[in-house]
Amino acid sequence: MLHGILDNYGVIPLCTANLYTSLTDYNSPKDKISYMEKKGELIRIKKGLYVCSAKIHGQLLSRELIANHLYGPSYVSLESALSFYGIIPERTETLHSVTFKRSKKFQTPLGLFEYQSIPKQLYAIGFKQEFAGEDYAYLIATPEKALCDLLLTTANLKFSSKKSMLNFLEQDLRIDFSTVKWNTRIVQECAKAGKKTKELLYLKEVLNECV
Repeated sequence: MLHGILDNYGVIPLCTANLYTSLTDYNSPKDKISYMEKKGELIRIKKGLYVCSAKIHGQLLSRELIANHLYGPSYVSLESALSFYGIIPERTETLHSVTFKRSKKFQTPLGLFEYQSIPKQLYAIGFKQEFAGEDYAYLIATPEKALCDLLLTTANLKFSSKKSMLNFLEQDLRIDFSTVKWNTRIVQECAKAGKKTKELLYLKEVLNECV
């Protein structure tokens, strides 16, 4: 019976209130939650936020979906988004996201989740829904926005020319430009916000040559 109730949530993170609602048949929902944690049926992501394990629903957990729920508003970006699209060769162990709230890190049983703060006007540019399976979707930066976010949040990055930007992208990030069709209008929108404008315009020039 219990598994049937929690199956409704699948891989979607749920808060303590959700669990209490599902466990009203138990004399002490709090004790039942603790018991399910010990049994490995529930994974506590942070205080008050849980996700059902594969013992309940038999599905793979989505760290990207968990990242959206763990701290928000936020969406997956930076190296994690670039890796997702196959633009950089490395697979990142830390799940990187951006938010317009303050930067934050969470060490969880499912790994490290890191959130970088960007201005609110830039946050609203260049993200989309990515569907994982039939039942849920999470928010992730477009390829262009992930690069913009990386430039915006990396300290002491200075470029004197389009060539220096290209060297950074090719040698430091090892970007594969052929992986996606670049939408440089997103970069232009970010440049208009007035943060690291010169760097973003160099990025736009480089990507324009790849379109």
